Amino acid sequence: MDLKAILAGLAFGLMWSSAFTSARIIVAEAPPIAALALRFLISGGIAVAIALALGQTWRLTRRQWQATLIFGVCQNALYLGLNFVAMQTVEASVGSIIASTMPLAVAAFGWLAMGERLGRQAIAGLVAGLIGVVVIMSARISGGADPFGIGLCVLGMLALTTATLMVRGATSGGNLLMIVGLQMLVGSAVLWVPVLITGLEPVTVTWRLGAAFAYTTVVPGLLATIVWFWLVNRVGATRAATFHFLNPVFGVLVAAVVLGEPIRLTDVIGVMIVTLGILAVQLSRQRPLQPA
Repeated sequence: MDLKAILAGLAFGLMWSSAFTSARIIVAEAPPIAALALRFLISGGIAVAIALALGQTWRLTRRQWQATLIFGVCQNALYLGLNFVAMQTVEASVGSIIASTMPLAVAAFGWLAMGERLGRQAIAGLVAGLIGVVVIMSARISGGADPFGIGLCVLGMLALTTATLMVRGATSGGNLLMIVGLQMLVGSAVLWVPVLITGLEPVTVTWRLGAAFAYTTVVPGLLATIVWFWLVNRVGATRAATFHFLNPVFGVLVAAVVLGEPIRLTDVIGVMIVTLGILAVQLSRQRPLQPA
């Protein structure tokens, strides 16, 4: 892996992890579902426009349309929708830590429910990740963290895990940026339904809200996606996924710097354990299992 790929991986991890901090700022001043629906409408429109300019088409294969619909609903509407609602009562660092365990959940569900083989290193990583999450969450809940909000974050992570397992490889065949843009528009359409049913709430637009909304639309929403696909194209999906081990660290640090969220000793210990667990699982996937 060359220097450019390493820097791109670091940039992706930082941008992805910062999304929870910007979401926390947004939901403090605007309705979470309406804000997310508008974000996907804008970022999805921009992504589709860029894709068309690059010569991509929305004439997708049947599997690509399936992936677009499943990810649009499960990732954008459920995963991010539940996390945006949770950010009203849960610290951004907690949300980022729970979301960061998605690679562990994918490996665990693939092993338990789909019969995928895991090496000893991957199993050890799953156990370590679980221990790390228990260390962090037990301390947070005993310290007054909202269990309902934490539950929403967990449900969102499981929705994304389910989608990931259902549509593995379905985005192959080109038109990747178009697929991403259409996924955002699908998510936006789903999210607008409850907004229109319950009615739009008045919002006072402040510079803080505007800056956070613009940031989350452009940086985690678009730029991180473009960097991710560039990285996958350069080093492959498995090696690129290794950078997920940075997400718990970056998520806690960004929330601490921007929002002033405290970093507890249990957070440091738990994040280190989760990080090592994710790294162990991802590195084990780079080595083929020896036949029994």
